[in-house]
Amino acid sequence: MMNIPTSNRPRVVIIGGGFGGLALAKKLKNKNFQVVLLDKHNYHTFQPLLYQVATGGLESGSIAFPIRKVVQNYEGIYFRVAQVQRIDTENKKVVADIGTIFFDYLVIATGSKTNFFGNTAIQQHSMAMKTIPQSLNIRSLVLENFEEALLTNDEKEKRALMNFVIVGAGPTGVELAGALAEMKKHVLPKDYPDLDIRQMEINVIQGGSKVLDAMSEKSSRRAQEFLEKLGVNVWVNEIVTNFDGKTVQTKSGLEFQTETVIWTAGVMGAVIDGFEASVIQRGNRLKVNEYNQVEGFTDIFAIGDVAAMVTENLPMGHPMMAQPAIQQGQLLATNLIQLRDGKPLKKFAYNDKGSMATIGRNKAVVDLPKFHFSGFFAWFVWMFVHLMSLIGFRNKFLVFWNWVYNYLMFDRQARLIVRPYKKKNEESFTKNNE
Repeated sequence: MMNIPTSNRPRVVIIGGGFGGLALAKKLKNKNFQVVLLDKHNYHTFQPLLYQVATGGLESGSIAFPIRKVVQNYEGIYFRVAQVQRIDTENKKVVADIGTIFFDYLVIATGSKTNFFGNTAIQQHSMAMKTIPQSLNIRSLVLENFEEALLTNDEKEKRALMNFVIVGAGPTGVELAGALAEMKKHVLPKDYPDLDIRQMEINVIQGGSKVLDAMSEKSSRRAQEFLEKLGVNVWVNEIVTNFDGKTVQTKSGLEFQTETVIWTAGVMGAVIDGFEASVIQRGNRLKVNEYNQVEGFTDIFAIGDVAAMVTENLPMGHPMMAQPAIQQGQLLATNLIQLRDGKPLKKFAYNDKGSMATIGRNKAVVDLPKFHFSGFFAWFVWMFVHLMSLIGFRNKFLVFWNWVYNYLMFDRQARLIVRPYKKKNEESFTKNNE
């Protein structure tokens, strides 16, 4: 059992220790609730910097923060490492692998997971990058490929080992491609002097007509220019239909011989079992009203990536990014107090603070509500915003120090194969990508 003490305070169960779940838990501090926070990991992951772990720029510990340390001084908050299996909405209880817990209010903040759009072959053979273990797997595989390339005399196999295909040109795909290109330019020629690193290819394949399709036309164009200047091949209006572990095929008939495909082409809400199909929107997100209440419930809420607050201006709901999750979590804390006290709830209004992406050294694009800019200043703004968004002084310091070192020395220190990664069978691959 979860061993949560009984209390005369209303119990709020929060599933998920991501941006939204932690924002809510922190705002409920000393507000006369019993808060139970559940997460399958004992740490919060700063997902925007996962690509730097995957490319050896940062160690995983610098973008992870123990959830218990966040809430350790909060009276009335309990944290449990748990894999939630289903919600019993009728009896108001959460069923997890460690036991069952009843709730007065339930908040689902489970975030999102990789969407392979039903293509099991791609899911089996490609790499996802949504978690720290997945990023470490990518780092190991990239480095192992170069070690293998040293050992083969088969030129075709060598090229396949040194060809990296990234499917999806959103911020994650673009930033990952830029980081790999920086490695190709500054790091790999020194590490592998007996390999012709010029043969290394980085291909970004985008189904839409432009990279960073959620950003402005100007930023999209500049990002593509930055990528191409770094030697990245950008393919737009190309839909990947298959990858068998050796060959990538697209709808138009293009083929890429590669050992490594990194899938960043889509995400979907990580919905928990227990809800009617009518409540689940496109993108596998729970339909919520302007107070983040799941449709049909007054005591069950969803925030962040897993919540679809559909409006006339946002037919797909809010963007699946950190800011909407944080803002929804903060407002929901106020609304839970209002609900408990019998007062009217406040509607959620998203304050769009803009979006940004970096494409390697001194290169980034930033879209703010009123204007757009790119280049060195955008890169500096990107670094500052991400540094300030990390939890904990230690993580801020470690990331800042690593960035300074990498910038001055043209290096990436964390290129370590700590846990060797070999391509797994279908069962373990599916498990790895969940």
